[in-house]
Amino acid sequence: MKVLDLQCGHGHAFEGWFASEDDFLKQIARSLVQCPLCGDVQVIKKLSAPRLNLSGARSAPSDHAPASGHTVALAKPQGPDPLAAWLEISRKLVASTTDVGDHFADEARKIHYGEAPERAIRGQASAKEARELLDEGIAVLPLLLPESAKGTLQ
Repeated sequence: MKVLDLQCGHGHAFEGWFASEDDFLKQIARSLVQCPLCGDVQVIKKLSAPRLNLSGARSAPSDHAPASGHTVALAKPQGPDPLAAWLEISRKLVASTTDVGDHFADEARKIHYGEAPERAIRGQASAKEARELLDEGIAVLPLLLPESAKGTLQ
């Protein structure tokens, strides 16, 4: 199993697990690897140190190690992982809204003016359509939902 450090074209860093380097390259060529945050398929492999399992392999202290002084261990920041939190919120949004696709602006207007039942919707709208909805007093929030939030995890 290969664990690779990856980065999308928008600078989001994430980890990918692949059966082999060849498997990674084949998936990249078919645009199957995408950023879990923004869905970008322009993914590159970042340089990373190999992960070695050296359990049981202990060496004597180095001659270059300081004889005394302070040792500092940097801990992983505590608290929720922002990416995991965003994915959870995104999944909840997808589960609690109706996808109206390209008809978002029309459907938002129908709901606002009482021509359709009130409900939470999501879909696609251009920046111009979103501004027009806001000018009409229709509350909309442009969000980029990660593709991984739109379906089930495998």
